[in-house]
Amino acid sequence: MRVVLQRVQRAAVRVEGKNVGSISEGLLALVGFQSSDDDQVMAAMADKIVQLRLFEDDEGKMNRSLIDVGGSLLIVSQFTLYGDARKGRRPSYSNSAPADQALALYQRFLCIAAATGIPCAAGEFQAHMEVELINDGPVTILLDSDRLF
Repeated sequence: MRVVLQRVQRAAVRVEGKNVGSISEGLLALVGFQSSDDDQVMAAMADKIVQLRLFEDDEGKMNRSLIDVGGSLLIVSQFTLYGDARKGRRPSYSNSAPADQALALYQRFLCIAAATGIPCAAGEFQAHMEVELINDGPVTILLDSDRLF
């Protein structure tokens, strides 16, 4: 599983002009899945996301987590996180989970993330989405369950 986390003042997802998910202060999580992802991987990633200290304390240091600040989480599926552009000019997405499996993983991850107690919103799987955000900082973190980076 791969995640691009962005600390946001606010973020929203629209599909065909309709708002399908939005948050105020919190984290936007762009998530991609591979076939080997399971509940254990997704639970560890959800725990990491809500506990990462990405928000500033009174001294201006990033010492507070999403839980500490009472923030929200906007989760958007993005298979292109597994795009491999090392060869040629067109990325390969063969490491990304097939669409039907990725849908099941995405839906399961939404449940796991919601179970953390953090307010969650979501994009729409396989839809053409417009994602709007105000990145706060900017703060952007890459997470990979295989710890490749």
